[in-house]
Amino acid sequence: MELWFTERHTPNVKFSIKVDHQLYSGNSEFQRIDVFDSKEFGRFLTLDGYMMLTEKDEFIYHEMITHVPMSVHPAPKNILVIGAGDGGVVRELTRYPSVESIDLVEIDELVVEVCKKYLPTTACRFDDPRVNVFYEDGVKFIRRCNDQYDVIIVDSTDPFGPGEGLFTKEFYGSCFKALRDDGIMVNQHESPFYDEDAAAMQRSHKRIVESFPISKVYQAHIPTYPSGHWLFGFASKKYHPTNDYNGTKWSMLGIKTRYYNPRLHTGAFALPCYVEELLRDVE
Repeated sequence: MELWFTERHTPNVKFSIKVDHQLYSGNSEFQRIDVFDSKEFGRFLTLDGYMMLTEKDEFIYHEMITHVPMSVHPAPKNILVIGAGDGGVVRELTRYPSVESIDLVEIDELVVEVCKKYLPTTACRFDDPRVNVFYEDGVKFIRRCNDQYDVIIVDSTDPFGPGEGLFTKEFYGSCFKALRDDGIMVNQHESPFYDEDAAAMQRSHKRIVESFPISKVYQAHIPTYPSGHWLFGFASKKYHPTNDYNGTKWSMLGIKTRYYNPRLHTGAFALPCYVEELLRDVE
């Protein structure tokens, strides 16, 4: 008998991975959590039946959501991460010696514990002394913050369920207030390819544009996400993601990556025409 994990991307499109066996299944207060093992993608995590990460391609997502803002900001010391209970963003952030503190706000403690046990290559740096984990709602947490972070990384789930509040105008306004005068916020921005995902992306972009003076979108190819074409939002009070970018300075840090590099950083902000049109429609 064959076992397959299948995720519906649209009413007419499904994505499937052949599963060797299931490693974990459980329900937290917020969602169902499953971990599977597969030959093609290794271990992978799903929440409420939606793909969150696989061992084979998680490096693309985590490098692009982390190193883009970290390489643009000239001196990022205090970082806030919202979501990211799998630990991938924390892993990438701890590679920067200049970072003094990383506050991780994750609503679901069970996600962190499951990832520590079953996805140790991703959830491998929670013990770094600079990391402070807060198990609470990111929307409520950030309301209390004012002028204290250099970079905010919003590594949320999709805009429904536990992650719904992380796509509102109020939340982006709170992020603006929580950042210092030259702060940068980056968020996962959904896919532009399928109509429903594109509409969610447009709503998110419109609200960010209303909150930040600089708001740009960049892309990456992530095979296990809907359509494989994924966007990230870059929002800043001061720095432009390419005009104020010094790739040589970042290269001097000696951080070894598998996807991100200075040439790709600049190229990632060159978007297909259809994506530019979608963004212009809401700008």
